Formats: sequence, structure tokens, C-alpha cells
Amino acid sequence: MQTRHRVIPGSAANIDLPPETVDLVVTSPPYPMIEMWDQSFSGQGAGVASHLERGEGPAAFEAMHRVLDEVWGECYRVLCPGGFACINIGDATRSIAGEFRLYTNHARIVVACEALGFQSLPAVIWRKQTNAPNKFMGSGMLPSGAYVTLEHEYILILRKGGKRVFAPADRERRSKSAFFWEERNSWFSDLWDFKGVQQRLGSNEARARSGAFPFELGFRLTCMYSMQGDLVLDPFLGTGTTSAAALACARHSIGVEADTGLLPVIEGTIEAGATLGNERQLARLRAHEEFVRRYEADKGRSPGHTNTTYGFPVVTRQEIDLVLPSATAVHRGTGHEWVADHETLHDHGEPQLDLF
Repeated sequence: MQTRHRVIPGSAANIDLPPETVDLVVTSPPYPMIEMWDQSFSGQGAGVASHLERGEGPAAFEAMHRVLDEVWGECYRVLCPGGFACINIGDATRSIAGEFRLYTNHARIVVACEALGFQSLPAVIWRKQTNAPNKFMGSGMLPSGAYVTLEHEYILILRKGGKRVFAPADRERRSKSAFFWEERNSWFSDLWDFKGVQQRLGSNEARARSGAFPFELGFRLTCMYSMQGDLVLDPFLGTGTTSAAALACARHSIGVEADTGLLPVIEGTIEAGATLGNERQLARLRAHEEFVRRYEADKGRSPGHTNTTYGFPVVTRQEIDLVLPSATAVHRGTGHEWVADHETLHDHGEPQLDLF
């Protein structure tokens, strides 16, 4: 199986794709009212700079979101019926003209997306705990003067219309794309905490500049809401994490990125994502084998079904056709495009990968 991964330099407000051709959107936009993105929003009009200069916080907040609204409209247009948009966003706290307040980015995006026709599903709280001693805001120990510190972000889960309808021809591909029962129990919780998970994609400077999310976040969402061979879009590609996760999961990807200075970083991320993805898939295989050992020790019996490819027990019938992919080769195509070859992952050591 081959997958293609294309990067489109340019604005996310005008995505060069036909309607209803994307199966999943995974993205993290610039966060309104976070100072590191003021210049980006100001350069896109909407009066952002003038509102900030005049100390008009709520007006600047709304102007920034009007910029993002255009992108959500494009995402709705290109998504297939039943397709998902997973949006990682954090709220912001900021003092403007001496007034400190919270700017609820996640709520504003939900309102805009529901107006477009998206249906909201339960969101994930991504906990980003910090142990810095000076993390608390306000007047310390005095009542009514301190403020709760934000230590989480949101992953909004939005669906275009009702449930996705799968054609009979998709049955085998969907079955192969199943996840393990124990993964379902962990992934489909509304609280995620990635402490101890290594990032290992892109330079630290580039990741800070783009506000990139961890590979694990993109990997989970891709597995949860798409099938092998589906097309995943990220309209704010940043350092390329979504493309790397899509490649690791044997999905096609398209990323849009306005900052052309990040293109060399994206190239490295996609290639590194193949290796990291193979490691992550192998870790899934070994984690399931360990789960089965614990299951048999605790219950005195094996799970009730057998996976046809790997021969190990699985808990449900939906897991019997599950196949984990590995990337065997990644090479440059024309322009900003990469092609990846995939085969079935087998537990015989680290998968071999050719980069050319």
C-alpha cells in the first residue's frame, strides 16, 4: 500500500481541494489572545492590530476568531459527510489596558463550527500540567486576588452531519483499521495526560514557534477517527506533526502552512515520523501481548477471540481482522510531496525503513 503526503504553502482560508474529499481534519490553529500569535493575526486584517493598540481586548479576540472562522468554513466544505474535525485549542488569559481576564477560545470555536453545521461530540481535556513555583497568577495567598492557572487545553471533536456511512467496499479496510479493546478504553477517555511521552519531532525552536502538539496526540486521533487509506487534512500544519501521524497510520495527508520558513522542518518531521511511527506501532503490538498476559493471569482464561493475522487473543470480534501497518520506504515526489510504502507490521524486531 502507498500513501501520499502533500504540503501546500499558503493560506488555510483558501484550501485548494474539491468539496467532500477529506475524511478527517486534525489541527491546532494559532491561539487568539496569546501574544506570540498577535503578529500573525494582525497581518491578516480584521482590525486586530488597531483593537490591540486601543486596548480593546474583547474586540481583538473577536477579530482574531473571524480569521479562524474562514478556515473552519473551508474545513466544513472539504470534509466528507460524517467526517470529523479534531481541533486542539487552549483558552487564553491576558491583561489588556490593565484588565485581566479569560478569553474562551474553545467556546468561540464551538459556536462558529456549530453555526456551519458541525455537530459537537464530547471533547477531550488534554492536561498540560506545569510544576513551576511561580505558575499561580494574582496576589498569592490573599483572598479574591489570585487566579486559577490554566493547565489544560481542549481537543474539540466535531462531526460534519450524522454518522459516517461506509460502503460495502470499505468493510475490509475498516476492519483492518480497528484498535485494541484496551486502547479503546484508554483513548476514548475525556482526559489525556502525556507526561513522560517523548516528542522527538522537529527542532525545539520550531516547535515553540508553531505551538506544535505531541506526535501521540495526532497518532491517537488519526487511529480513532479515520481508516487506513483515508485522507487527513491539517490547515495549520506547523512543523508537520499531523502529516507524520498520518504516515505512521497509513493514511494520506495534506497540510497547509503559511510560514514557508517551516518547510525544511516539515520535511524532517515527515521522514522522522516514519521511524517514530514504526516504533509506535510495534509498541502497540507488544503492549497488547502484555495485556493478554495480564488478562490470562487475572481471569484464568484467554480473551474470547483470535486475531487472524497475529494469532494472539483479542477481547472482541471487531479486533480479529486488525492489522498494524509499518512504513517500509519514504521518498520525495514532485514539489512538496512524499510517497510512503507500507506493509503489515510483524513482531520480528524493528521494521526496516528506506529513505530516499
